[in-house]
Amino acid sequence: MADPAPMIDGFARRITYLRLSVTDRCDLRCSYCMPERMQFLPRAEVLTLEELYDLARAFMARGVRRIRLTGGEPLVRRDMIDLVRALGRHVGEELDEVTLTTNGTQLAQHAAALAEAGVRRINVSLDTLDREVFSRLSRRDALPQVLEGIAAARDAGLAVKINTVALKGINEHEIPALMRWAHGQGFDHSLIETMPLGEIDESRFEHFLPLTAVRESLEREFTLVPSQHRTGGPARYFDVAETGGRLGLISPLTENFCAGCNRMRVTATGQLYPCLGGGERVDLRAALRSEDPAGQLARGLDAALRIKPEKHDFRIDAEHQSPALPRHMSMTGG
Repeated sequence: MADPAPMIDGFARRITYLRLSVTDRCDLRCSYCMPERMQFLPRAEVLTLEELYDLARAFMARGVRRIRLTGGEPLVRRDMIDLVRALGRHVGEELDEVTLTTNGTQLAQHAAALAEAGVRRINVSLDTLDREVFSRLSRRDALPQVLEGIAAARDAGLAVKINTVALKGINEHEIPALMRWAHGQGFDHSLIETMPLGEIDESRFEHFLPLTAVRESLEREFTLVPSQHRTGGPARYFDVAETGGRLGLISPLTENFCAGCNRMRVTATGQLYPCLGGGERVDLRAALRSEDPAGQLARGLDAALRIKPEKHDFRIDAEHQSPALPRHMSMTGG
């Protein structure tokens, strides 16, 4: 039997990267991400461990080389490490890597197991080193356990990248210090523009901070040299001469990077979104639970390639303060 065809969309972009959500639940309530009284999905709607693994294998068979496990917060799912172990057995063969994005609250207890399971690098979301600001932003007083988790990840041999959402009036003044801290720890640091997904309790426009402005501000203090470093994701990297570290900029609104998109996202309920900023989707849970899972999954992936749009339509300005899409980032998969 011939090998399955690689996934190439209608704009000649090859899909090699899957972001797979294992849960929509999170133990933080970051104000730019979700309302404080967030309604999470019934557990019965979430894919089982076996279904998540089978789905990942279907993507691997079609040429996906990188899998990032996301949430919500992936480490709140009890059987998460079992999935990492199962996928980790494919690293070096069908897969180049298995990674995850985490808020760090559960890292202290899981870092060693992640490393043993085959994970080599992780992204940790951290928007501030100020405990009071962290508590206000995440609605939880959890900064000490996040920092403990980051230290545990480093001690376990994991390469850590710190992801910071740039927020006007909240953490913009702290960005240089956060970068110095991350680089001083030996971590890469990436800045991200906030994205208009899901209803929240405040105005995103009020706190939207374009990274074009952040870069201009940083370049008055630091020397940013464009880097050829790539991780398979959307960040553009710069070497920072003064710190010896690397800074990534992820700017979906001010500097569109859709032309190089190589990824798809699957929610914890098996909904495949070819574009984070689009409403197009394919129900892979129905395919997994059909009488012909392999055939239905193959047809579902083909359908996703056909409907993947050329680019997203994210906008945040005075006229577009409502979310571009009703689903929250925690539901979509990071």
